Amino acid sequence: MLASLKACDALPLRRLGRTLKKLLGVRGRVVRGVTAPAAVRIVRGSDMSPEAYRIAVSRDGIEILAGSDAGAYYGVMTLRELVRVYGRRLPGCVIDDRPDFRRRGVYMDCSRGKVPTVNTVKALVERLAAWKINELQLYFENVFKLANHPKIGRGYSPYSPADVLEIQDHCARHHVRLVGSQATFGHMEKILKLKDYRHLGELPGFRGYPGGMTLCPGDPGSIALVRDILGELVPLFASSDFNICGDEPWELGQGRSKRRAGRIGAGAVYLQFIEKVIGVCRRLGKRANIWADIVLAHPELLGDLPNDITLLNWEYEARGPRIARTAEIAASGLPFMVCPGTSGWLTHGTRLVNAMANVRNFAAAGRKFGAEGLLNTDWGDYGHRNFLGVSLHGLAHGGAHGWYGRGVDDAAFTQRFCEHTFGESTGRLARAIEQLGAVRDRVGCRLYYALVEPIGQEAGEIDKIEVGGAREAIEQLSAGGLWPVAAAGLDRFERLALREMKLAGEMDLLACKRALAVRGTRGGVSIPRAELRSLARRLGALPERFASLWMARNRKSRLVDNVRLLNRASDLVDS
Repeated sequence: MLASLKACDALPLRRLGRTLKKLLGVRGRVVRGVTAPAAVRIVRGSDMSPEAYRIAVSRDGIEILAGSDAGAYYGVMTLRELVRVYGRRLPGCVIDDRPDFRRRGVYMDCSRGKVPTVNTVKALVERLAAWKINELQLYFENVFKLANHPKIGRGYSPYSPADVLEIQDHCARHHVRLVGSQATFGHMEKILKLKDYRHLGELPGFRGYPGGMTLCPGDPGSIALVRDILGELVPLFASSDFNICGDEPWELGQGRSKRRAGRIGAGAVYLQFIEKVIGVCRRLGKRANIWADIVLAHPELLGDLPNDITLLNWEYEARGPRIARTAEIAASGLPFMVCPGTSGWLTHGTRLVNAMANVRNFAAAGRKFGAEGLLNTDWGDYGHRNFLGVSLHGLAHGGAHGWYGRGVDDAAFTQRFCEHTFGESTGRLARAIEQLGAVRDRVGCRLYYALVEPIGQEAGEIDKIEVGGAREAIEQLSAGGLWPVAAAGLDRFERLALREMKLAGEMDLLACKRALAVRGTRGGVSIPRAELRSLARRLGALPERFASLWMARNRKSRLVDNVRLLNRASDLVDS
């Protein structure tokens, strides 16, 4: 195989070469600017939109016509998939392809206890780029190492400036924009709990946090702190966008700003502070991206916001109310993105049906009302016990709908995902992923909590569990050979994902068994002690297995918190 190219990056062709060698044993070389016949030729199409490409497969070879290096990259990624499907004999065809959305992003939570290693993020970037995702947002709360505020982030394994720049360089090679995202109003509890910053909280003691969760908008020290944080973080990012968040300031108008909110309204108090943060971002040369929940709660603000921002309309339920409200944002004339989610947080195995419908419905609204992008979020609430490998399906599905949503066959997507990502075509892995993704809906409670809920706590998740659904989940998750063995030659990234899925399934299985045992004991049911001891042993083995997978992809950060919870799970079974 000889591949030639004119005026574009050779990286995608080198990736194609590795695919050909791995799948077909074909060795190739890349030559720049040759005119001799070649099996694959990439040329520049001057009249094409930047990310568009055309693939023409004929007897004479394969030509990829692209409007930019990014278009050439995506064309080669499609050619790789054709090779995976058809092998040595590709069908004659012409493919014209271009994206639905200019921005096609993934939002990666790095702040709820789990901080992925730089190598993990870089490996993920390569997978996202192959799915034609062109933006990665990294979410920081207190996980960036600040020179002027060294106490922030201690004990959380924060990223250094060098880490951010290394990730950004890798993103650029794969045509992915790295966008920073920093909490600047709500979700500041990890900073406000520190003695030096508690005085900046709107309502200290809120939900048990010493400084509360939200900055006091009227305290001059609040914007000074934001200015310091953004002053160190924002200049590292080459992208013209930066996400200042602004979501969920739960205590707004309830504490120190209560009197002012009573005079002018909580929405106006919010607007005055967020405009200051936008100004900081603007002076640093960036366009502020802002979560839209508070603006939609106070829709009168839509006409008062500056037009040099982008609103991020988020909604994580399949038919949640903010999807329909996309029309209001569009009517205001403000740029916006639609932001669904993987439904992977507060669960071990995602809510698969909800996640897929959430992405599908939100993407359709984005196309209808002219969104500039789709940002698919993957959070890590309550310690981030959910695994990256389990979220890959949702990230790929969001990428598919971000590129060409009307062409996605949701019914067949999971099987195709397994074939293209894991080389598994028997349907076994697809069934396992679908079963794991259905457990949350089947049992009627959040097993994420039930696994570690104190045995004496009543009116919790354990009391909500549907006994019949839990028994059905136990039967399915206990089935022999549920999870297939990794295919030979599978990359370490995907092998880890299979291990993460398998352990997620076992965590749900044990959560179901634990919940039924606790419910039975409370109801006076006599459970054989041997059965309880066996369950306790299996629960007792979880912390070590969980820690091993955590450290395979992530820095240590708050692993200790999760291990403490998992240890409590086994201690609280009456054995």
